[in-house]
Amino acid sequence: MATSSKGYSAENITVLEGLQAVRKRPGMYIGTTDVAGLHHLIWEVVDNSIDEAMGGFCKNIWVTVNADGSLSVEDDGRGIPVDTHSRTGKSALETVLTVLHAGGKFGEGGGYKVSGGLHGVGVSVVNALSVNLKAEVYRDGKLYFQEYARGNPLCDVKPIGKTDKIGTKITFVPDPEIFELTDFKWDLIVNRLRQQAYLTKGVTIYVVDVRTDKKYQFYFEGGIKSYVKHLNKNKENIGSEVVYIEKAVPEGSIEVALQYTQAFQETVYTFANNIHTTEGGMHLTGFRSALTRVVNAYARKNELLKEKDENMTSDDVREGLTAIISVKLANPQFEGQTKSKLGNAEMRTAVETVFGDGLAQFLDEHPADGRGVVGKCALAARARLAARAARDTVIRKGFLEGMTLPGKLADCSCRDAANSELFIVEGDSAGGSAKQGRNREYQAILPLRGKILNVEQARLDRMLANNEIKALIIALGVGIGETFDLSKLRYNKVVIMTDADVDGAHIRTLLLTMFFRYFKPLIEGGHLCIAQPPLYKISQGKKSAYAYHDEEKEEILKGYDKAQKISIQRYKGLGEMNPEQLWETTMDPERRVILKVTIDDAERANKVFETLMGSEVLPRKKFIQTHAKRVRNLDI
Repeated sequence: MATSSKGYSAENITVLEGLQAVRKRPGMYIGTTDVAGLHHLIWEVVDNSIDEAMGGFCKNIWVTVNADGSLSVEDDGRGIPVDTHSRTGKSALETVLTVLHAGGKFGEGGGYKVSGGLHGVGVSVVNALSVNLKAEVYRDGKLYFQEYARGNPLCDVKPIGKTDKIGTKITFVPDPEIFELTDFKWDLIVNRLRQQAYLTKGVTIYVVDVRTDKKYQFYFEGGIKSYVKHLNKNKENIGSEVVYIEKAVPEGSIEVALQYTQAFQETVYTFANNIHTTEGGMHLTGFRSALTRVVNAYARKNELLKEKDENMTSDDVREGLTAIISVKLANPQFEGQTKSKLGNAEMRTAVETVFGDGLAQFLDEHPADGRGVVGKCALAARARLAARAARDTVIRKGFLEGMTLPGKLADCSCRDAANSELFIVEGDSAGGSAKQGRNREYQAILPLRGKILNVEQARLDRMLANNEIKALIIALGVGIGETFDLSKLRYNKVVIMTDADVDGAHIRTLLLTMFFRYFKPLIEGGHLCIAQPPLYKISQGKKSAYAYHDEEKEEILKGYDKAQKISIQRYKGLGEMNPEQLWETTMDPERRVILKVTIDDAERANKVFETLMGSEVLPRKKFIQTHAKRVRNLDI
C-alpha cells in the first residue's frame, strides 16, 4: 500500500554543523560510550604523537593522568601548525581541533607517509566529547595556546610565552554527559602504551598517574622481537631465537616476529600503522597462507613428513605459535572508525611473499629449530585427527541420546534461545536445590560432578574424553573447534554458579579457562555470566536479609537492634540453601546479582590464564604473592 509523503519536507531534515554530529551520535566515531569508548579518546590523541614518531620527528611521548580527572598527552614532535589555513580562514590548530577529516594525513608534502589516524577525525572527536580541552603548541620559540568547551573555542590561538621546547600538548576532560564513566583505568593505559612502544622502535613513552604516583617508562630497542620475548616469558620455547623478518616493499613496510612454544594455544597480534587490528585482515591472511605453505614444504624437503602423511593444516602449524605482524602503508583501508580489520588486498600478497621467503631462509639456516617446529606441528596434526574422532563421537552420542541433550541436564520448557538460561551448578546437592527452585519455563540446570579438566594443559582430544565437558558441549549446542557455530547456542545466558569458597573459585576458574580457550565468541557476545550467591543470611526475629560480602554484612548489622539476638548464617555452599532461598537470592531475575564476563583486553586475559592455569609454577607463585592481600572472603 502506498504511503503519503504529506508533511515530510525539507523542514524535516536536520543538518548538524561542525562537531554537533559527534556529540549527537558518539558511537559512530568511537564505537561505544562505555570504558572502551572513554579510553579510545586517549588512543586518538596518542596516535597523533605516534604518527610523528613513525615519521622520524618525535623521540619522546609523555602521557599523564592528572589529579583533576583530566589526561595530558605531550610529544616533542614538530608541533601542530598555528598559521592561518587557506580554506577555513582559521589557524591550522583550530582547524585540526574542530573540523572532521582535517589533518596532516591526507595531503602531500609535509604530512605523513604512514599514519594510524586514517580518518582524520581523531583529535576533533576528542575535542567534541570533552568538557574542556586545552591545546599547547611549542614551535618557533613560542608557546601557543587555545582552550575549548565541548568543542567550542573559548579564545583564538595566541602566543602566551617563550619556550625552547618543540612539540604539542593536549589536555582534555571527558564529558560525563557522554560517557557512562569518566575514570581512567591505569592498567588499560599502561598495557596499550607498552604495546605502542614495542611497535615503534626508537620512541620512549613515559606514563604517569598523578593520582597514585605510579609511573612507567617504555623503550624497546628490539621492537616487536622484544614483544614476542615478553609474551613468551613464562613459556617453554622451541628454538633459541625469535624469527624476525623486516623488509620495505612498494606497498609499504612489513615486520614479522615469531617463536613457537610448547603451549597448545596460538597467540598472534596484528597491526597496521600501529593500530591493533583485532579482527585481522589481509596481512593476517597472507601470513597464515605463507606459514602453512613453508612449514609443509620444509617438512617434505627434509623428509620429516612421510609420503603417506597428509599435509599439516593451518590450525596444525599455528598451535603454540606466538607472532606479531606489523605493516605500515600509505593508504590503509580499515573497516569502521575503530579500525579493527585491514582491507588492503595488496598487503595479503606482500606479506605472503616477504614472510614466506624470510621464514624459508630461517628454517634452512637453523635446522635444529626447523625440526623442533615441524615436530610440534606434526604432533598437533595427530592430536587434531584424534580430536575429530572424539568430537564426532560426542556429537553422534548426543543425537542417539535425544537430540544432543545429556541425561543430567534438567532442560527448560521454552524453546526460544533468546529467553532461556543455563545454570552450570557445582555438585549434585546444589544441582538438586537449583532444579527445585528454578523457573522451569526458561531456566535449565546442568550439575557438574567434581572439577573439570584444566584445558590449559590439555589438547582437544583429551578434553573431549572428559564426561563433564562432553555434557556441557552437548548442552550448549554450539559444537567445538571446526564445528563451532554461535548461532546454534541454545541459551542466551550461560551462568556459572559455584560455591563461595576456595573450591568453588577453582571450579569457576577451570570453567572460565575452557570458555576463554574454546568458546571465546560466546564471551564476546555477552552470553557468559557468573552468579553471585550471598555469603550470609542475617536474621533477627522475623526480619532477615542477605549479604554478598563482609562490608555489606556490617552495613546490614548497623540497622539491627543490638539488644536482641542476631543470627548470622555463613553459607559455604549452594547446597546449604533450600530451593526457595536459592531462587530469591541467586536465580530470580528481579532480585539476583550476576556478573557479565567480558574480555576488555584479550592480551592481558591471555597472560592471566597462562599464569594461573599453565604448566609453569614460578609465575603462578609470583602472581599469588603479589595479589594475595587483595583477596576477600578467603577460607583457610
